[in-house]
Amino acid sequence: MKVLVIGSGGREHALVWKLRQSPRVTQVYCAPGNGGIAAEAECLAADIKSVDSLVAVALQARPDLTVIGPEMPLTQGVVDEFTRRGWPVFGPTKAATRLESSKSFAKEFMQRHRIPTPSYAICNSLDEVRTALPHFHPPIVVKADGLAAGKGVVIAKTKDEAASVASEMLSGKMLGEAGARVVLEECLTGDELSFLVFSDGERVAPLVAAQDHKRIGEGDTGPNTGGMGAYSTPTIIDDKMRDWLVTHIARPVVAGMKAEGSEYRGVLYCGLMMTARGPMVLEFNCRFGDPEAQVVLPRLETDLIALLEAAARGELAEASGSWTSRSSVGVVLASRGYPGTYATGYPIEGLGTIEREVLVFHAGAAADPSGYVTAGGRVLTLVALGESMAEAKDRAYRNVDRVRFQGMTFRRDLAEREIEAPALP
Repeated sequence: MKVLVIGSGGREHALVWKLRQSPRVTQVYCAPGNGGIAAEAECLAADIKSVDSLVAVALQARPDLTVIGPEMPLTQGVVDEFTRRGWPVFGPTKAATRLESSKSFAKEFMQRHRIPTPSYAICNSLDEVRTALPHFHPPIVVKADGLAAGKGVVIAKTKDEAASVASEMLSGKMLGEAGARVVLEECLTGDELSFLVFSDGERVAPLVAAQDHKRIGEGDTGPNTGGMGAYSTPTIIDDKMRDWLVTHIARPVVAGMKAEGSEYRGVLYCGLMMTARGPMVLEFNCRFGDPEAQVVLPRLETDLIALLEAAARGELAEASGSWTSRSSVGVVLASRGYPGTYATGYPIEGLGTIEREVLVFHAGAAADPSGYVTAGGRVLTLVALGESMAEAKDRAYRNVDRVRFQGMTFRRDLAEREIEAPALP
């Protein structure tokens, strides 16, 4: 069968890499892809913000299944259009994607369906922000309501700072339309957890959990990013906690969306904070996380295409496939200045020296006659597996040190907390 993957980042490279392992897959296309993906799939030019462009690509490739990687095509309604045409597609509809595209919708949805989440206030103006602030204790989380590429969350240390950040968001100067409405949220303490499930609109099948590192700096300092690395290991949660998360979060979300007329098919990413009060939902994503996909998919031993097809067709069994007991660590190599402004076009050296078992997923990298050059904020994700988390981490960083490009930035502290205390509360 032929498969089309929509997107151009490290997540999509991981999907392409995993799909190529299926004995049932004869051809993988990626639109628009990137320089690294082009070595493993046929890349087709496309504008992921345009449904018409993606329809044209599908007419050209004639895939048996299309897999949507990033959030933008989902919010534009590409799944709705493909479904209308009778084309098999993996991903939620535009209406179901509101769980990600609108923080206020997600918050009110969780309240309606009694899904645990931090206390919040939805504000459409600075006056509403000032009215709500007395009900919060600093630090206060300020979130843009709309999509902001992982950069629409600020943890304000004081109420004055929260008001200032909210004002900037609401004015449109900070994030454009994404900040036209803001959500103030209680700031929780604990360990973050990325918990993903497949859904066919009724049933859910959990994937292995992961932990993302969103801050740019070591020790979780500096601004939030799209993700500076992640890890996944069998000890991150136990079976009892996994079942609790399925019962109290994943299933209620899928059942609630169906009850409200927006059946959810695809992968649901639950961004959680594991607190002393129990797990709390910070956010939903309606697609594979990036960089979580890069560390979760290498642990999957089951044929990925079978799971994607079952979810798309409404035939999912409540089983998550087979997973290796090995741990994985993925380190993001970014351009200096990310998540702000950064320069590109720098040669990437050392890729030919990477150990064979270490995976290199390209994101902001482009091919040129001499090899690869930087072309984005997050450039590469290097992923290593090991029999222990310590072994995986050592292998990952040993190979990170073999790669070079001007301004290369990365964190050296990934998975440290897991190695020191190998179980979340």
